[in-house]
Amino acid sequence: MAANKDLNRLKVVLVEKKKSSLWLSKQLGCAPTTVSKWCTNSSQPPLEMLMKTAKLLGVEIMDLINKESFESI
Repeated sequence: MAANKDLNRLKVVLVEKKKSSLWLSKQLGCAPTTVSKWCTNSSQPPLEMLMKTAKLLGVEIMDLINKESFESI
């Protein structure tokens, strides 16, 4: 099932943009542990947070989604 897959690319995009998960958590006003869980794909961000994250990082929302994980669902 999809729960065990890497559904988002947040960690990769943060590295590409030279930003930390701590920076993102401060920008979004959420706990660093929450962003850490998103980065490790142990939980997924709500759509609203995904949209805010894309805007903060200057990327399209689809850049944060691992398209390959959806092809196998």
